[in-house]
Amino acid sequence: MESIIRPIVTCGCETWAMTVAEQNRLLIFERRVLRKLYVPTQDNDGTWRIKTNEELEILIKKETIVRFIKSQRFRWAAHVIRMDTIRTVKKLTEWEPCSSRPVGRPRLR
Repeated sequence: MESIIRPIVTCGCETWAMTVAEQNRLLIFERRVLRKLYVPTQDNDGTWRIKTNEELEILIKKETIVRFIKSQRFRWAAHVIRMDTIRTVKKLTEWEPCSSRPVGRPRLR
């Protein structure tokens, strides 16, 4: 799966702000694709069954798509840290606002 699907699905994943719900959706998608790739298994009694989530995790050695995305984000953060200070991305990362906004609801006219 890693060689074909992950680069397509995770394009630009370094900048994603993932919620738990999005992580769950990605894991569900990954398991669906894996079940298509790793065909059903035949038991000793001759019945066919699909692989369980635990069996799929063993097959991919617990390298899920969410772990891949998190590693890519760490890789990007390390890259930004090594950048020159004149680069725009580095400036935006280190930028701190001059003042703070007032707390609460904006005033009416």
